[in-house]
Order: sequence, then structure tokens, then C-alpha cells
Amino acid sequence: MTIATSTKRQINWVNTLFFIFLHIGALFAFIPSNFSWTAVGVALLLYWVTGGLGVTLGFHRLITHRSFQSPKWLEYFLALCGTLACQGGPIEWVGTHRIHHLHSDTPEDPHDSNKGFWWSHIGWLIFHSPAHAQIPRFTKDIAEDRVYQFLQKYFIPIQFFLGVFLLILGGWSFVVWGIFARIVWVYHCTWLVNSATHKFGYRTYPESGDRSTNCWWVAVLVFGEGWHNNHHAFQYSARHGLQWWEVDLTWMTIQLLQVLGLATNIKLAPRKV
Repeated sequence: MTIATSTKRQINWVNTLFFIFLHIGALFAFIPSNFSWTAVGVALLLYWVTGGLGVTLGFHRLITHRSFQSPKWLEYFLALCGTLACQGGPIEWVGTHRIHHLHSDTPEDPHDSNKGFWWSHIGWLIFHSPAHAQIPRFTKDIAEDRVYQFLQKYFIPIQFFLGVFLLILGGWSFVVWGIFARIVWVYHCTWLVNSATHKFGYRTYPESGDRSTNCWWVAVLVFGEGWHNNHHAFQYSARHGLQWWEVDLTWMTIQLLQVLGLATNIKLAPRKV
């Protein structure tokens, strides 16, 4: 799921139709017969599991930036949670994000914010991108791992089996809220890191060399990822909220894992920042 940088962009119809399908499915959540507080609770739980543990903790801070180490079984579990966010497989996600950091807010950035809010939010995902061909060069550490290869290849069937499980567990309302509404919600929350945190908020570290910002309301939605300027200044840091008021729920989770002996070699920004 990547972008085009040429003047003549070609629409990625697979991505585009898939997004349309998911958004239409999410609209069924507004039908009264599909509403129940239990279904909403399932969606919120999966929002945390897939968006918080999966994308934010697993895909981003652990696998992409290696800001801490964990047992391999835990790394694979977090990668599975991230795969259930349906944002592409882990190899594609990690490679695209590493390219973003190398070329942040330049024409080579897959979601260059200089092209506007809409582009960096979702527009880049509905066009083919030459950046996609570079992903193997940026994912040599995980590309040969059979678990990552499996998750990359079968992330759609894995989501389908989750949907079947929810259907058996609670009926159609669980599918509407736990699959469609939840995926769309996590999509837009994640995409706000690409769009809103390169437009709104304050910049503690303008020397980061890009347009990244610290945006509190995005941090609330994506478990601490909204302290994006801090992150771009110290990409390796497991902690993104560097000031006491910059609440970072994912950093708290890493601290808990450390207490349990499941997070080691934790990398942090210098104390005098």
C-alpha cells in the first residue's frame, strides 16, 4: 500500500476498492439492529490489540526501530496483532515506514506532507508508488523470516478467520463492529500520524529536518504516537513522550514489559533534551 511520485499517477485499484469496501461495511454500524454495547466493547478491545499492541508497539517501536528487544515469541505475537490491523503485511509496513524516515517530507517520502493533508492521510495509498520496489532493501532483517513471510502473504485470510470467529461468537454485529468499524477507525487513527502530526501541534526539535510535530490529540488516539516530532528527533527511542505532560501509553506498556522481564536493551533519548 504505497504511493506514486510521478506527475502521472496510476490508481491502485486493489487498494482503492478495498478501502471503499471497508468503509461501506463500517457504515452498517449505524444501523440500530447492528448496535450493542458488547459489540462496541469488542471493537474497542481489538482497537487496542491491533492498533496499540500491534501497530504502535509491535510494528513501529519494536520491529521498525528496534527501540527495545523482546523474546521472539512475543515479537511474533505483536506482529500478528499488527497484521490484524489490516494495514498490509509487516514486511511492507516496516519497509514503507523506514523509507519515510530516510526521506521524511521530501519527494521520495511515500506520504510526503508537502503534498497536502489529504495526500499524506490517504491519497498516497490509492496510487501505485515506485517506493514499493525499495522495500526489500529496507527489510533485510525480517524478509527471510518465515513467520514474517507468512503474515505478509496471508494478512487478508487471517482477518477473514477473525471475522468468522466473531460471527460465531456474537453474530453479525460483532463482525460489523469488530472488523469493519474497528479497521476503519484504526486506519484513520494511524493515518493521522502521517497527516496531522506533520501539520498541527508544536515542534520541540525543529532540527529534525522535516515538518513533524507533537500533537496531543493524536497521541491520545494512537497510544503515544502523536509526539511525532520527538520521535523524528530520536527515532531509536522507545519513549516518545519526553516531557512529563506528554503521556505515552505505549512507553508505559514497554515499562511493564521491562518489569516482567520481557523488554530489554531499551533505547532512550538523552536525558538532557
